[in-house]
Amino acid sequence: MKGLPVSPFGQTDESALLEEIDRFLASGAHQDNPLRDLLVRLLTLHRQQNERLLRLIHLSDGYHDLGRMQSASLAQRLERHLRRLEKLARISDRYQDQLRSLNDALLKSSLKDPLTELGNRRYLMERLGDGHFPANNPTEPCCIAMLDVDHFKRINDGWGHEIGDETLKHIASALRETIRHSDIIGRWGGEEFLLIFPATELAEALVIAERIRQAIMAISIPHPLGPVAVSASIGLTLRRHDEPLTITLNRADEALLQAKRTGRNRTVTD
Repeated sequence: MKGLPVSPFGQTDESALLEEIDRFLASGAHQDNPLRDLLVRLLTLHRQQNERLLRLIHLSDGYHDLGRMQSASLAQRLERHLRRLEKLARISDRYQDQLRSLNDALLKSSLKDPLTELGNRRYLMERLGDGHFPANNPTEPCCIAMLDVDHFKRINDGWGHEIGDETLKHIASALRETIRHSDIIGRWGGEEFLLIFPATELAEALVIAERIRQAIMAISIPHPLGPVAVSASIGLTLRRHDEPLTITLNRADEALLQAKRTGRNRTVTD
């Protein structure tokens, strides 16, 4: 079989040999050869085996192609799932950020008076109860003042609640513009405000309180019936070392009552 071509499977091409056998069997000269029937059966068996082999090869190729397709499909599905997970992670991060922002906003809102936009009573109590707040340093002086708007009921009754609200807003602005950066102010309730002067002796706090009272006296709220004049009374006290906060607040409140009893529009110290 020298010189015959090589098949794709690495074996000698059988086509030329099979053609030669076919010609041999077709020749009448070999009809009586005792080996002819054996050769016919052998050739038939060979072709049947060949067909089976080809079918197996086709099946194998099909399984390989299916495997490749399934692998590619699995990889694509995995890639899609990964993209979805990445998207969900991004959404989750944004959701967490929004929750944190909402929580911060709610916390700030819970500590702020909506009318004056100053800290509310809860804010003031938290600051006073904070162990790191300068006002709680036993080596530093701290003064606390109670401020009450004079005759606020008359303003509400005579000019209306809208003017009453405007009065409180103007007072809040006067407080913000007059206090120092380290001072703490807030709306204690109604027409009362609380002022905290950390690291401040009573004499210095009195100067600041009087400056605040003068700023409130300068407020003039326009109205068709005439401008609304405003004044305030202030009770001021020095917090004593190791003294409960309630005692300090009560003493400031007593000083405020004294300021009202002695004519209002003044600052009284205790």
